[in-house]
Amino acid sequence: MLDSSELKRYSRHIIMPEVGLKGQEKLKQAKVLVIGAGGLGCPVLQYLTASGVGTIGILDYDKVSVSNLHRQILYTDDDLGKPKTEIASKKLKKLNPFVNFQIHNVKLTKENALEIISEYEIIIDGSDNFSTRFLVNDACIILNKPLVFGAIYKFMGQVSVFNYKNGPTYRCLFPEQPVDNEIPNCSTIGVIGVIPGIIGTMQASETIKIIIENGDVLSGKLFQIDALSFKTDVISFEKDTESPEIKELGEYGDFCELDSENGINEIHVEDLKQRLENKEDLIIYDVRSKQEYTSHNIGGILISVDDLFNQPELIQKDKTVVIMCEIGVKSSAVVEYFQKVRNPDNVFNLKGGIQEWISKGYKVERE
Repeated sequence: MLDSSELKRYSRHIIMPEVGLKGQEKLKQAKVLVIGAGGLGCPVLQYLTASGVGTIGILDYDKVSVSNLHRQILYTDDDLGKPKTEIASKKLKKLNPFVNFQIHNVKLTKENALEIISEYEIIIDGSDNFSTRFLVNDACIILNKPLVFGAIYKFMGQVSVFNYKNGPTYRCLFPEQPVDNEIPNCSTIGVIGVIPGIIGTMQASETIKIIIENGDVLSGKLFQIDALSFKTDVISFEKDTESPEIKELGEYGDFCELDSENGINEIHVEDLKQRLENKEDLIIYDVRSKQEYTSHNIGGILISVDDLFNQPELIQKDKTVVIMCEIGVKSSAVVEYFQKVRNPDNVFNLKGGIQEWISKGYKVERE
């Protein structure tokens, strides 16, 4: 039952016949797990919290970094280096004290997925890699849980609902898992900051519709939007009745997250400066924007990530290749991609990027 404070808080829901008091009480009783407290997870968590979903699980093992802040709107500079789950739950509790938050500050794996997911009624996938997406999908099939899916890329976003009332699943669209690092993600290609807000809000909307049992749920439909042209599509798809039945979790490969200290080849600015002074035969690729490059550069070759990926011959095997960006995050993801997909041992990330170079007082060029 809702108390008087809750009745006032949710009054704009309750006066709607599509929700009403009964629907709001269903929201209070609901248990929802949000996998990923990043770009998609932030708006999902904020709107479900404000809407009065009674129990919300937050699963993420990442910490807040500066490159998150343009799209992960729960966090600020004061939160840098802190666990996302802890920061998110503290801030969301201030948004709505009537919500119970359950923190899962762990990496989701085949060993813990079924146990964690079984505690909730609806699962929301805000992850950014195929390993996690297929794992979550298969766990939801085994446990018969509806899965609210979202994905983002540059100016584009997708939303769908899988396994809803035994409906189509993620594998009906993507039967086989691709290799994560063969498909660049937003760490390497980028994403406009507002797209996670659009898609995450839609995921929250689909979740509410499932809980209150009202509306046309995006089951068997994939919504797509290109914010650059504002073109939208809804693609219908059927359940694949011939696909193998999922009875147990399989192998999903490496649940990779960007980690510049986890086996990624790096070079420090001091070392690079010394090598340049020694006139060593090396190649520097600068993957920043033209505006950034014009503002300050160290003489590297300006190139887009797409062009670098599409021209593997640029990674000459007989030379040291250095990839650089503004602060070393984007370039680190590029190096990670090359290491895991093409396995070169001569490609290095410039740790800290050109900002680290500038902080040492080293000379830069301007055009």
